[in-house]
Amino acid sequence: MKALRLLVLAPGCNPESLATALVSYCQSEALARIHDVTLVTGSLSEEAIRRRGAPFKTLEFISLPWLDRLYLWIIRRVFKFDYGSHALTAVSYPFAIAFEWKAWRCLKHRIHAGEFDAVLRVAPIVSVMPSPFGFFLRNGPIPFVVGPVNGGLPWPKGFSQAERQREWVTGFRKYYRYLPFAESTYRHAAAIIGGSSNTCDEFAAYRDKVFFVPENGLSESLLDQKRRRLSNDDKLELIFVGRLVPYKGCDLAMRGVAPLLRRGAARFTVVGDGPEQPALEALARSLGIAEHVSFLGWREHHVTMDRLRGSDVLVFPSVREFGGGVVFEALAVGVIPVVADFGGPGDIVHDDVGYRVSLTTEDDVVRQIQQALEQLATDRKRLEELRARGMAYARESLSWDGKARIVTDIVRWVMREGPKPNLPSPKQLHTDLISGPLRNGI
Repeated sequence: MKALRLLVLAPGCNPESLATALVSYCQSEALARIHDVTLVTGSLSEEAIRRRGAPFKTLEFISLPWLDRLYLWIIRRVFKFDYGSHALTAVSYPFAIAFEWKAWRCLKHRIHAGEFDAVLRVAPIVSVMPSPFGFFLRNGPIPFVVGPVNGGLPWPKGFSQAERQREWVTGFRKYYRYLPFAESTYRHAAAIIGGSSNTCDEFAAYRDKVFFVPENGLSESLLDQKRRRLSNDDKLELIFVGRLVPYKGCDLAMRGVAPLLRRGAARFTVVGDGPEQPALEALARSLGIAEHVSFLGWREHHVTMDRLRGSDVLVFPSVREFGGGVVFEALAVGVIPVVADFGGPGDIVHDDVGYRVSLTTEDDVVRQIQQALEQLATDRKRLEELRARGMAYARESLSWDGKARIVTDIVRWVMREGPKPNLPSPKQLHTDLISGPLRNGI
């Protein structure tokens, strides 16, 4: 079939960054390998994108000089580069609207002249960030598709990790529907791509045009990487990768791995830094496992992947995780994930490739982690089976190129050039574990 002419909106996407900036770039790049993609992004990412040399048909860099300077100042001075802050999401609203407003002014004549088949907005990823393009294209001439969108994950009840992380702005999330363009974004979208089961549930009113496609993906180069063994003994190599902040649950992981560590059956590596590190080091001492735990701090991505490839099990019981990119990476390189059955990791991991622990209580989560690790420590045949199935699953279902093909099917459907994609439905969340209705999250 002929290549599509896609106008892709991705403010802030950057191949040399992390989190959503990297996610949106990787999705855009994968689409560019099979279609004629005009990438529209911010001028701050220009150098990094040009260095990458990806096969975009056209690059359009939107410059908002004084707004860009103000945004960088806010990131640096106010939020100290904490891109995970919910308050930052709220502050980002006027900047995102200004970006799309100028993008529309620059490109509307080309849109109406028939240069593009569809507009796809891949960033911002959070569902509370509306898009004026939905309103601008309400009467055509081409369809507007938004996604992957994510967010809105509630805070699980009864977990101190969630309570310590919750921000004051969280309670205001439900009011995003009253922001300009919030309603029109999804009402006028020809298709909505939800990055998690929770987001798909949030847009249940539009269920006929909602498709579940996981937020994260894997590059072919990562899928081709080989495993390596850190040592020649029979100890399990356990690893946690992530920011050391309360909701990531590294303390739950540490309590879960403690029995194996105390009897010398495993080693535990923590990759990441953050304000919780002193408390975690104290916890390791109190559990009597300090000599078996290595805190490596923050490492560049290639170094982190090197450590991950040498591990057997990723212990990652984050109590509120949207995408869970490290879980994708673990599966790709043959590491067994042990994750919370909630949010992004709970959508991706299934019983044939890893372990999902129910968010019941903190003590019960620890017990479930211990049970999973004991099984892997005593049944190496099962470990190798899970490893092989996880790598096959990652290659078949979780690559960026595979996601680009799925998005292509969605766009062709809205253009009436193909059948409606028959994608698997995301699992439903267990509402009895949630503190209040869906709208309490951000």
